[in-house]
Amino acid sequence: MNKTQLKRYAKLIAKCGVNVKKGQDVFVTAALDQPEFVELVVEELYRAGAGNVFVNWTHQPLDKLDVKYASLESLSTVYPWVEERLKYMVEKLPCRLFLVSDDPDGLSGVDVEKMTKASMARVKITKPYRDAIDNKHQWCIAAVPGKAWAKKVFPELTVSQAMEKMWDTILACSRADGADPVKEWARHNDDLGRKCDYLNSLRLTALEYKSANGTDLKVGLIKDCLFMGGGENTLDGRYFNPNIPSEEIFTSPKAGEAEGIVYSTKPLSYQGQLIENFSMRFEKGKVVEVKAEKGQELLEKMVKMDETAGMLGECALIPYDSPINNTGVLFYNTLFDENASCHLAIGMGFTNCLKDFEKLTKEECHAKGINDSSIHVDFMIGAKDLSIVGVTESGERIQIFENGGWAIDFS
Repeated sequence: MNKTQLKRYAKLIAKCGVNVKKGQDVFVTAALDQPEFVELVVEELYRAGAGNVFVNWTHQPLDKLDVKYASLESLSTVYPWVEERLKYMVEKLPCRLFLVSDDPDGLSGVDVEKMTKASMARVKITKPYRDAIDNKHQWCIAAVPGKAWAKKVFPELTVSQAMEKMWDTILACSRADGADPVKEWARHNDDLGRKCDYLNSLRLTALEYKSANGTDLKVGLIKDCLFMGGGENTLDGRYFNPNIPSEEIFTSPKAGEAEGIVYSTKPLSYQGQLIENFSMRFEKGKVVEVKAEKGQELLEKMVKMDETAGMLGECALIPYDSPINNTGVLFYNTLFDENASCHLAIGMGFTNCLKDFEKLTKEECHAKGINDSSIHVDFMIGAKDLSIVGVTESGERIQIFENGGWAIDFS
């Protein structure tokens, strides 16, 4: 891969992704797949003004060994040095950067029950820290190729060919394959912002989803909730892009107001395993039944991770005719597949989707209808014939999506 282009991608992540402030620390989490690119990113972060850049290296095979051999008690423990790191994050509010490259099947065969119990135990300790930094710092998720991931996506190619193809595809989907990705993202953010402004002017109270695959779902919206897309602002006004790539316009629906059934249109990679061809049925806002051709047990445990894990936390609008979907590539990775076409998420909602959220406590945000949960899991529902109708406060029905794409002319 051309090193000049990789430097441009690294600069995009540092400047537009986390948009690090002068003197601000950055925590980077990355697997062992792309040490050379991590080096490029670290340099660009320092060039952008970072105070300290700390890299936490991960390795999926070691995670699998931990689940296999460590005791449940050990896996469930948040050790003092881990909690001290979380305390440091609350105090210093560093940027957080996640460079994803994991094998979609990397944790297949692990003890799902053991892994889930351990995760639930750790979240009881870690969630208060996560809540304390929410909306106060910049964070970004971006991607780099891993060998196993590349071969999963392009099985007909050799490893080296698959890696090269994966780089090409990641950069193209991330709008980072041109001469000035930073400038391209400024234009892209403006375009998404105009769409959000129009949708917010409609003052919608519900969205109705229908597709020939069986999807028939009505989701209630919060009165003061906003549609968002592209970059976001921290409470002190620092603009950043949490996802590279991103094609979505999203909002957080009202917890407890969802009725009907929805069918997935792409596999879901969750905890290193794949859940495929699944559906969720909602009653009174909560998942009451799930079915999956693959990953049934994992899906069942996911929607019961806590009391509100089975409620919706996000509705995202992306045309089926999107740059990512038009690649024809199934990524087996939520960062890309969720931005290919429309998706929903169960679990935690976004408090910053509420108008004037900064004047509200967490409890007040949740009382208004923002779901609170220990998880946030996106799953893809976009289809070529997907219809989405918005219902306004006056009862007017407005066609938002038709035949999988925008039914609104934003020009």
